[in-house]
Amino acid sequence: MLLNLKDGNKIEVENGLNAFDCIKNVGDGLVKTAVAVKIDGVLKDLREVISADCDFEIITFQHPDGREIFHHSTAHLLAEAVKILYPTAKLGIGPAIEAGFYYDIEFDHQINEEELDKIQATMKKLVKKAERIERFELPKKEAIALMEERNEPYKVELISELPENEVLTFYKQGDYVDFCRGPHLMSTSAMKAVKLLQITGAYWRGNDKNKMLTRIYGTSYDNKEALEAHLLVLEEAKSRDHNKLGREMKVFTTDENVGQGLPLIMPNGAKIMQTLIRFVEDEEERRGYVMTRTPFMAKSDLYKISGHWSHYKDGMFVMGDEEKEEEVMALRPMTCPFQYLIYKTDLHSYRDLPIRYGETSTLFRNESSGEMHGLIRVRQFTISEGHLVVRPDQLAEEFKGVLDLIYYLLDCIGLRDDVSFRFSKWDKNNRDKYEGEASEWEDVQAKMKVILDEIGLDYYEADGEAAFYGPKLDIQAKNVYGKEDTIITIQLDFMAGKKFGMEYVDAEGNKKSPYVIHRTSIGCYERTMALLIEKYYGALPLWLMPTQVAVLSLTDRTADEASATAAALQRAGIRVKLDNRSEKLGKKIREAQLEKTPYMVVIGDKDVESNVVSVRNRKLGDIGQMSLEEFIAKIQDEIKTFNKEV
Repeated sequence: MLLNLKDGNKIEVENGLNAFDCIKNVGDGLVKTAVAVKIDGVLKDLREVISADCDFEIITFQHPDGREIFHHSTAHLLAEAVKILYPTAKLGIGPAIEAGFYYDIEFDHQINEEELDKIQATMKKLVKKAERIERFELPKKEAIALMEERNEPYKVELISELPENEVLTFYKQGDYVDFCRGPHLMSTSAMKAVKLLQITGAYWRGNDKNKMLTRIYGTSYDNKEALEAHLLVLEEAKSRDHNKLGREMKVFTTDENVGQGLPLIMPNGAKIMQTLIRFVEDEEERRGYVMTRTPFMAKSDLYKISGHWSHYKDGMFVMGDEEKEEEVMALRPMTCPFQYLIYKTDLHSYRDLPIRYGETSTLFRNESSGEMHGLIRVRQFTISEGHLVVRPDQLAEEFKGVLDLIYYLLDCIGLRDDVSFRFSKWDKNNRDKYEGEASEWEDVQAKMKVILDEIGLDYYEADGEAAFYGPKLDIQAKNVYGKEDTIITIQLDFMAGKKFGMEYVDAEGNKKSPYVIHRTSIGCYERTMALLIEKYYGALPLWLMPTQVAVLSLTDRTADEASATAAALQRAGIRVKLDNRSEKLGKKIREAQLEKTPYMVVIGDKDVESNVVSVRNRKLGDIGQMSLEEFIAKIQDEIKTFNKEV
């Protein structure tokens, strides 16, 4: 039997060996680092018996699939330790995530950090025992009986929803058994470097009508040095986390009486958002966008036409009950159907297109509790939303124009080098998720690929990530913990025109349906603000800071001059904080530094006599004296040029 290795070599092995023994024939050293294998491109664990020639790829921890398997196996190790210490605990789900794993568990009581240490210590003992991890299969009826016997109601619920003829996989280590598709490691001995990180709450299956479970997060590595390096990165990330910094900077707060995912934007945060919104709206107007204002809610009828009712209803906040024949309304998760109705109020010639609609929209999406985080994922947010109604021959040019706008905005805020690009396509094997014909999807995806390639964009493709009405370019960014989110999208919609009866008259007098380009230009303002806080460690560029200059009086004698200086700066359009307190200058400077104020202007007796101001920069310290007029001109220039070096 021949194994075709990824490097082009071929290895002959005995027929019927499992993958682990096959690796021994490739090289003894690889056995220690192998986590799984890919057989003809399909991921399998090392127990897999091979009985025919195949492509054979060894997966180590360094491979993304290898890390996922390693982390998932460690989640099982966590669950085993929990069941040893708390036999009545009931297991939910325990997936791998990008930087580790978590497990959702129902305990009889609320566990604390001290108990977390006890669980981790038990995990280490299980690693030393080097328990063999075994895989077995059961038909659905027997699988349910096994989980009922072990008092695992959440597993029973998951299994019950599967098809009757499904053969289900389980993994066993010691006395612990878990329903799981795998793959998994061969033994607990590999998981030597493990750290449990935090305890949070999470509703079962993300539904706030279900029971709140305890979610335990952790991470694991194949060696202790790598784990320690990761923990150092985590400590740095915690210090930059917008959830911490944003509260310290008084950008936002939350209150349990308001609800999860509903941040209260404080004056500092509101000023940052206002600055961004005005900046975006002005730039869009320069590029030919016209502004709309549309309702926060609509009847279900509108969403049924758009397709959101059938494809996105679970993600919406719905008011009213159809079964009781009440009028059913829903808060808007997007503005597109509203802007289509505005388009339809007039007859349009081909000469009228493109029409570029823009709106600073407040949107509402019913995010699951486990997904929400600070300002990055919330239930109410503000977005720079827009829809371009275009002729087919204008599609490429307008798409490029949208991307040029996005590039410009990202450059100005300093995030251009921090993003990646994902071409999100449909999944032809999941037809229920998408509207339209296969031929239409293939046609519009081909058009989009041509546009992306003409631009020379460095992108990767992702099947199954398209919107239900068309493919999209997702602009991705990572937070300080490495979790990736979509911050901006450009979507091609080839169905909206037909569904809403949107038309234009072409040069021959025939009525045609236009294409629609859905897009955000700077994305969700809350999420963008969070990423900026994390990138700049709270010290945002001068033009975005809520306070741009702090005016500090050196003594009570210079308080009036300090007040006059602050007033002059305000008249010049500069955001100022006046500090005339009878405090030592050193304390005033330290406080302004802690607030990350870009510039401090000190007014002392000598400054008044010489008709100058003494200037400090938050990065450079004392930068000398200058006239107030010179300082104002300097600040205005740095604001105008979006200076990010202050």
